[in-house]
Amino acid sequence: MQKDQTLKGVLLAFVAFAAYAWSDASVKMIDGHLSPYQSSFLGAVFCLVGLPFIMKSGDRWTDIIKTTNRPLWLLRFVAQAGGTIGSVTAFTHLSMAEAFALIFLLPSFVTIMSVFFLKEKVGVKRWAAVLIGFVGVMVVLRPGFRELSIGHLGAVFGGLSGAISIVVLRAMGRREKNISLYGAGVLGTLIVCGALAIPGFQMPTSLQWAYLAGYGLLAAFAAILVMYAANYAPATLIGPTQYSQMLWAVLFGYLVFGDTVDLPMVIGILLIVGSGLLTLARERARGTPLPPALGSDAQAAAVIAPEEIPNTK
Repeated sequence: MQKDQTLKGVLLAFVAFAAYAWSDASVKMIDGHLSPYQSSFLGAVFCLVGLPFIMKSGDRWTDIIKTTNRPLWLLRFVAQAGGTIGSVTAFTHLSMAEAFALIFLLPSFVTIMSVFFLKEKVGVKRWAAVLIGFVGVMVVLRPGFRELSIGHLGAVFGGLSGAISIVVLRAMGRREKNISLYGAGVLGTLIVCGALAIPGFQMPTSLQWAYLAGYGLLAAFAAILVMYAANYAPATLIGPTQYSQMLWAVLFGYLVFGDTVDLPMVIGILLIVGSGLLTLARERARGTPLPPALGSDAQAAAVIAPEEIPNTK
């Protein structure tokens, strides 16, 4: 019975990360005709639909802004906004496979930050995973042999911002409600990106509204599925399923966007994905108490962070 429940959780996670990939493909379809600030803001508006489903028994609407640590809550607030802008910029200017490859540096960033900010002890294998990840990035980017763009910067910044959010989740611990963690990310994107979008705001066309709805609603749906998946399977098993997004990225790139993936990029992607999987394996072996470095979307980690069960006796 337990194996069946675990399998159900893992399958739900695969569907969730497929939805995340479709969400990213939707924002890429806008093709930069709207600013990344506006796309991020309007996508977050649609993401609000998921809030009632993220709430657990006993949660209140005011819990969205309540926190046990306001400075860290605000750091996540800002980091999620920056990460969303970076990711939208990356998917606009790069192929989906290349964008995902660079964003998937997130586990390496988490390892480095955990040493400095959480004082975690990192062994040789985790440092080796970090090194492998950065070698993969050099293979993908090939600086000096190809032109780099703002999309590459956006992807790296997206991974870095996501890593900040993950480290914040670990630092805040089990006392923070999932709805507060999720709410900080959505509200940060709404307020920061909304303010930045005002100067150049333009009314989307009907087709752009459809893409924006797909971007936000699919992301919300994915977060809900990840939360349900976490009810059946541990985060250490859910984590590796995130890399299935790379298969979707290659498929979308080939069938929808006309992208090609050359041999050096394939090698770089394999190195980066291998680095992430090795990091997740080491975190599982160490029994990391809060969510492992869940790849390209910090909101996924926010909804599976284990909460303390209040003592009602």
